Amino acid sequence: MFQFMKIAAVALALLAASVSSVRAADVTFDDTARFLAGMQPPADSPLVPLTRDPGWQRHAKFFDGAFAQLEQRQLSNIRSWADANLAAPRPTMFYMFSGPDFLYANAFYSKASTYVLGALEPVGAVPDLTRLPRGSVAAALYNVERSLGSILSFSFFITKQMKVDLHANQVNGTLPILYVFLARSGKTIRNVEMIALDDRGGVHVGDDNPGRNATRGVRITFAGSDGEARTLYYFSTDLSNSGARAAGFLKFCETLGPGNSLLKSASYLLHSGNFSVVRDWLLANSATIIQDDSGIPLANYNARQWRFFPFGRYLGPIDEFPGRYQERYAELFTRAQPIDFGVGYRWRMRESNLLLSVKVPGSDTAPTTETTSATEPPPRPPRPKRLRPPESVPPSQGRFFWFR
Repeated sequence: MFQFMKIAAVALALLAASVSSVRAADVTFDDTARFLAGMQPPADSPLVPLTRDPGWQRHAKFFDGAFAQLEQRQLSNIRSWADANLAAPRPTMFYMFSGPDFLYANAFYSKASTYVLGALEPVGAVPDLTRLPRGSVAAALYNVERSLGSILSFSFFITKQMKVDLHANQVNGTLPILYVFLARSGKTIRNVEMIALDDRGGVHVGDDNPGRNATRGVRITFAGSDGEARTLYYFSTDLSNSGARAAGFLKFCETLGPGNSLLKSASYLLHSGNFSVVRDWLLANSATIIQDDSGIPLANYNARQWRFFPFGRYLGPIDEFPGRYQERYAELFTRAQPIDFGVGYRWRMRESNLLLSVKVPGSDTAPTTETTSATEPPPRPPRPKRLRPPESVPPSQGRFFWFR
């Protein structure tokens, strides 16, 4: 009898392990993305029971409202602007200093087939949510909301805030944010792979050894409404001169280019000599560059190689970035066309600037003697207003959105 019970116990344990394995396998990447985004997963998903929790339902309601407002206020207008002004976009788009901002990458370049994002923030992880304690799931949803607070209101991430929010839970890093943005952009995630680049730009998957200067990243395969497969890469990488020279990130990007580039809310890092490597790389490997004034200084563009199309209004930098006023930028924007959306640090619609730079075909061999460093002494601009949350943001959420 004892022997029979022992055999039965072992059988039950094996059965439970088998059921658990099947259950975990049934939680797809796309199911997880929809759950984190506050969107109902399929009826047969193991995550459905978690959606009955009042905390998730509140989370879903908040995201429904926030993303609907963002779509109406900005994203739909950005897509219309891109359709009207980007005649022949390349299949690849590069977004340096991006954080996990697939949302705006997709809005500006919705026709791209390959998206490459690079920033300091770690990739992180999204474990099987059905195996987490219930309190951990609620905490994860809360931290996702906190992490997205500023970009839903201002169009940019607050770096210092992300350092706290993206490390605070088992669901951490940029990956859960990428999941949310993919789901809320109407994408279906098909596969997610952790990858690494060696110092020559070679891609390593699984147990491959990428070497000492490995650049860690993730490769996400997804599809849009047309069903065509697309790829999103995010790499955690140091884009300063020393980091860019030591890593294989730019070498990997070079195999995909030339492409279109986006620079938004980039902390004016490309105005510094310590980021000249990535700045020169962008100028050499971009067919077009869309940027606000925090991107590449106008003085670093070769006027023979580029045509400039200014949009919006240039008021100078906000006061968190003193000394970055550009006289030549201001002169260029005296003939700017209006835009009906806000973007960058000056996120209000009538205060935002956007510069579309288009490389002249065949101009790569032109002399570059006109390119100069951005060292012209800036006049003191009027003191800009401090950031305030948009009126549409509920007061209970406003505590997350301050710039500092």
